[in-house]
Amino acid sequence: MQFINVNDVQTRLSEWINTPLYIHLELTTGAYASHHDKNAHPAANFIRNAIIQYSTGSIQGDGTFRIGLKLEHGWVYAEGLTHYEKNNKEQLILAGINKEGKLVVALQLSKQPF
Repeated sequence: MQFINVNDVQTRLSEWINTPLYIHLELTTGAYASHHDKNAHPAANFIRNAIIQYSTGSIQGDGTFRIGLKLEHGWVYAEGLTHYEKNNKEQLILAGINKEGKLVVALQLSKQPF
């Protein structure tokens, strides 16, 4: 993975407007956060292989990025993204990696199930 190139990601988001896609979206503060720090508030979410179709997709930010996908009846939103996989033409793989090198957020889109 490499640091996000906004133009590359925006191009892919624009190419897939109105295309049914599988989504993987997750957020975690660390599965064992409270084991290391009793005051830590662990949080997580996870969705995988739900099918979405968006009419607008955009990336914004500087250093850490956010992506918004406008659906027919709402939005999908991910913030804190820092890296992406550039050479994968069948999937858009994005991740937010913290200063310790750990995954904090992931957003992945694909025409095929994960």
